[in-house]
Amino acid sequence: MFSSTIPGTIQRQTWSFFRSIGILCLLPTLFSLGFGVQAAPLPAPPQLSAESYLLVDFTSGAVLAEKNPDQRMEPASLTKMMTAYIVAQELARGNISSSDPVIISEEAQAMPGSRMFVEAGTTATVDELLRGLIVQSGNDASVALAEHIGASEAGFVDIMNRVAAKLGMNHSNYMNASGLPDDNHYTTASDLAIIARAIIRDFPELYTIYSQLEYTYNNITQKNRNSLLGRDASVDGMKTGHTNAAGYCLVASAKRENMRLISIILGTASDKTRIAESQRLLNYGFRFFRTEQIYAAGELVSEAQIWMGKQSSIPLGVAEDLFVTLPRDAFETLHSQIEVSDYIKAPARLGQELGRSVLTADSQVVGEVPLLALKKVEEGNILVRMKHSIMRYFR
Repeated sequence: MFSSTIPGTIQRQTWSFFRSIGILCLLPTLFSLGFGVQAAPLPAPPQLSAESYLLVDFTSGAVLAEKNPDQRMEPASLTKMMTAYIVAQELARGNISSSDPVIISEEAQAMPGSRMFVEAGTTATVDELLRGLIVQSGNDASVALAEHIGASEAGFVDIMNRVAAKLGMNHSNYMNASGLPDDNHYTTASDLAIIARAIIRDFPELYTIYSQLEYTYNNITQKNRNSLLGRDASVDGMKTGHTNAAGYCLVASAKRENMRLISIILGTASDKTRIAESQRLLNYGFRFFRTEQIYAAGELVSEAQIWMGKQSSIPLGVAEDLFVTLPRDAFETLHSQIEVSDYIKAPARLGQELGRSVLTADSQVVGEVPLLALKKVEEGNILVRMKHSIMRYFR
């Protein structure tokens, strides 16, 4: 556990990211600091005809545009993102394999709505069902997979809600694996951003299925309902949803150069509208924002003087990669103010918090991150300690 206190008086140094030591100039982009900075005038986000929407940067988690992001909404088939995530977890843990035969139940075959057309009493592999779930949005595939993993759909729903809580989806509740309407089955745009980021981050091999344009099962070929895939070459997933109560919904992800954005559009009037509004939102984000890596985990950020130790200095860095998403012009004014204690005493342990980096742009604080010891420094011998004690006394 890292220390959360910085002893002594703070000593400040300020460096420009673009005019100082090479390390800072080369360091790569921000983790989960959703903030904004005003540099040059930034155009307002487009006003969309959706009940709720959200645009986030995948890497940093920064929110670039939003409307009612925490409003409770019916997820419809966006539910299947959580279903697929749990299937991927079970595959990764070795509890199931993609070639496992899954017996199709009467309940699975009888599911209404979108289907992949499995037949009761037959078997389909986990891989076939997973593609039927994601590409064809099969409600029957959802139930078949849920029964295979949770013994029953109800048992699987318990897993869904536990995983949602662990991911921090605090405004979601699942009642089924497919997204059929239920008064107690709900989510929010903010929570959908969490599960979307988790899929791309934790299971990139699963995410590739979301870009599959069509899938054939039982001699029936169905196209991916996310028609944004064929309209925008940068879009490579994710999932559509629709019920009368939910309206037309779409979670989409696109990557242009080194930046990936996730858009969530909920409650539009038609498929055409959800596609057009998703496109407008993504274009806005890519046009006016940029994501850059500021610090890389374990790389040197600064050095601090250490007393009473075998070494006279100690290297400082960050525990995780640090990324920042800002309006494009704001990067020209981005600075790091390094703050470290003026008295660090050995022994110092690896990972001990000894300072912080405060990031500013246009004279506004846009975030800060603890600076940790990148190596341990042991206490020096008695002669070193005596020498340093005398130096400290006269200083």
